[in-house]
Amino acid sequence: MVAHIHHGVSESFWISSALIVAAFLYLRGRLGVRRHGNVEGWRAGSFVFGLLLIWIATASPLAALDHELLTAHMVQHLLLMTLAPPLILLGMLGKSLAYGLLPRFRAIGRPLRSELMQQFASVVTHPALCWFAAAGTLVVWHIPSVFMLGLRSPMWHGVEQASFLVTGFLFWSPVVRPVQNSLKWPESSILLYLFLATLPCDILSGFLVFCDRVVYPVFLSSPRSIGFSALEDQQCAGALMWTCVTVVYLIAGSVFTARLLSPQRSPHGSEELAILPFDSRHIELRHTDPHRIEAV
Repeated sequence: MVAHIHHGVSESFWISSALIVAAFLYLRGRLGVRRHGNVEGWRAGSFVFGLLLIWIATASPLAALDHELLTAHMVQHLLLMTLAPPLILLGMLGKSLAYGLLPRFRAIGRPLRSELMQQFASVVTHPALCWFAAAGTLVVWHIPSVFMLGLRSPMWHGVEQASFLVTGFLFWSPVVRPVQNSLKWPESSILLYLFLATLPCDILSGFLVFCDRVVYPVFLSSPRSIGFSALEDQQCAGALMWTCVTVVYLIAGSVFTARLLSPQRSPHGSEELAILPFDSRHIELRHTDPHRIEAV
């Protein structure tokens, strides 16, 4: 029998404080960006709502239930991997965080903009690596022996939640913020990426729903305050994962498809073409007459 680990008040305090500081810096940065031009206000709401979902998963009363109900654990997993990361990534587009940091700390971010770090980011956010990281984290932490490790140890429980969040950011980064990588994958491959991502989730959730025994026996000793048996709790957790992941990935795929199929138009009605980067040192503008400029 494994004693349940109750969520500590001090842990909730530090998590809440960190999220409040992150929200403050972000909103401070948004105000700085707004003074320099128009910004999309909904991105601020997306970012703050994503932080709220992280708080619900890790520092709210829900966090105290994940050792009593598998459904509560599954809600945490979905919030940290499936819902919060894309909302935060959507809100981070732009320079909000750079403006939000105090001037004395902005120099810390300069090494992150180096060519070496950009290459490292391109490798880390490669779709194949992101897919395997998310799928591997999902499968490994739901192996019964590893799952029990997270219940026995507060440290491993924290590692589990952190890995859900980190791999969630990795998984959504090619979808929300696609980057150029060495393989030059076409944008349409993201649709296949999202479809394949549903497979490990479907297998795990289907197993939890249709299994005729309790996979994690520790929940047999949990109090049944909501009237669910342990097997019904397991089936509810599996069904919740199955439904939520399918709906979220379907919405993301629909939005991505709509963006691919609808060409961007300029104010004059002509199609707006992408402008490739160029090196201005290799271009010389030569005036041949008052009405003509030749580039060589």
